[in-house]
Amino acid sequence: MAFWLTFDAAAIEAEEGAPGLDRVISGSPTFRTWNFEEADDGLYAGIWEATPGKWRISYDEWEYFHILSGHSIVTEDGGEAIQLKAGDSMVLRPGFNGTWEVIETTRKDYVIRV
Repeated sequence: MAFWLTFDAAAIEAEEGAPGLDRVISGSPTFRTWNFEEADDGLYAGIWEATPGKWRISYDEWEYFHILSGHSIVTEDGGEAIQLKAGDSMVLRPGFNGTWEVIETTRKDYVIRV
């Protein structure tokens, strides 16, 4: 077992997905996810990409992410809209509820702790 991890999207096949239809507010967003780490202790890491659209999000887990490309807007219920572009990082904590809107196809790397 290696004690390091690289994020090479060409090394594995992406999982395809989309938000549940009951969460979609606008558009027809789709996701591609390259999971590089899925540890038994609830740690996940990889790359996620989404196409334009807007949907509701609700976090039960802790997530750190770094935007690699694109433009998205994350808005907490009752809060201000946060513009996210390449180079931006954010942490979403358990209990976060709001919306994620992809303006331009967005790719991020992430680490999630369940």
